[in-house]
Amino acid sequence: MRLLVVAATGLALLAGTARAAGPPVLGFSVSSAPQGSPGVSLPSARTPNVPGSISIPVSFTTPPANPQQLPLSSLHLLWERAGSTYGVPWQVLAAINKIESNFGGNMGPSSAGAVGWMQFMPSTWLRWGVDADGNGIADPWNAADAIFAAARYLAAAGGQSDISRAVFSYNHADWYVREVLDLANVYGQGGLTQTADLQQVQVRLDAARRQVVRASAALVSARSRELLYLEVARRLHANVESAALLSDRLAAERRAVLFDARLDALRAATAAARRSLEQAQTSLTTASQSAQAPSFAQGVGTLMGAPSYQSHYVFPVGGGPQLVSVAHTHHDYPAADIAAPAGSPVYAISNAVVLNAWHNPDPRCGIGLTIRTEDGLVWTYCHLAFEEPSVTDGVSLAAGTQVGLVGSTGHATGPHLHLQLQPPTEFPQNQPWFQSFAGKAFRWQDAPTPLELPDATPVPARVFSVIPSSSDGVIGFTRGGA
Repeated sequence: MRLLVVAATGLALLAGTARAAGPPVLGFSVSSAPQGSPGVSLPSARTPNVPGSISIPVSFTTPPANPQQLPLSSLHLLWERAGSTYGVPWQVLAAINKIESNFGGNMGPSSAGAVGWMQFMPSTWLRWGVDADGNGIADPWNAADAIFAAARYLAAAGGQSDISRAVFSYNHADWYVREVLDLANVYGQGGLTQTADLQQVQVRLDAARRQVVRASAALVSARSRELLYLEVARRLHANVESAALLSDRLAAERRAVLFDARLDALRAATAAARRSLEQAQTSLTTASQSAQAPSFAQGVGTLMGAPSYQSHYVFPVGGGPQLVSVAHTHHDYPAADIAAPAGSPVYAISNAVVLNAWHNPDPRCGIGLTIRTEDGLVWTYCHLAFEEPSVTDGVSLAAGTQVGLVGSTGHATGPHLHLQLQPPTEFPQNQPWFQSFAGKAFRWQDAPTPLELPDATPVPARVFSVIPSSSDGVIGFTRGGA
């Protein structure tokens, strides 16, 4: 492998205090596990890398041909060793590893350009990257290097004394701090066993949702082909009836019969696709039941896509602010396009009655439904990949009932839930119940997402002042100029 020695450019570490919603995570302790690999001299967290001090792969922003994958047992050792080396809790490293790359399952590059096991921006890697395994290369696609670098970064941001502040420096969002610390608390209480168990439950749940999305798309496609051929078959049979001459009638009958055989094959394909979807639904029901109990733990429900409740309302899409986002406006009329990965669960926003549900895609809205909530408002959901068979006209729904999965059926450029009032006289985003979920169930795409506190205390805007003198070369910040 060719190496490139790169001069680290001067990006300051933006470190700020952060206050997470909910009770603080308590009981974090630093593991006493062995430190880095034998014979490896690890850099201090006091100062970032000086220009030319690390060697990196030539194309370190591009994924390797065969990305490294490690079992959780190996990752757990790395979290403990890195945490012990730099004095930060191993469970925080585990939570960041999970949230940022799903334990190496999705290492990017992200849309922002972050790469590797712990999703470092390239410029940040140049300043804080570590060669933890002693092979001479600081590689963000190497689990040991990335995890030790993350521990070093957190320590440099004050993680030994204020882990919230350090996590905020990793991703400048209060909701991110809360997600990391809540999940770290779960990992810390259950150790490797619970970490592995939760991962298995989520993997099965995600796989089941993806399978339902695929099976539903296959059924929609099969039905569409069948309907097209059915229309042709009707015309062919009409030609038989309208033929004046016997010879023309016999020829028309032959064409119609031959085409009917093709139509029968398509009907069989539709029936097979329907059976596949039913099997996928059964698997999803089983996986959802397995995930139900662990979803009650704070920090786990978000991973499982569990419904997020606030007063009498539920946010319509599960997955949390890491995956779910929305803008304050819509592209052409009052509505909310709630972006989320395909297969994310969709919920009834309140106690409601289904006024109309359609399981076959509408050209514009796709698969969707219209409901009347108990406050008398009428809402339409569009672009579902799949709609629960139980969602039919006249059915009553309790708040938080799953009605389907996010998709992009109909006129849609990507997976999202289109939510609008009927008639569309107001942006859903302007309603207090919707805004109350900012930072808890979704993040704003076009503005900062404010911190939500459990007592609903208003949070002043975050104001930082630069500390001009810093012995370690890292720019520091304080809140409110204090």
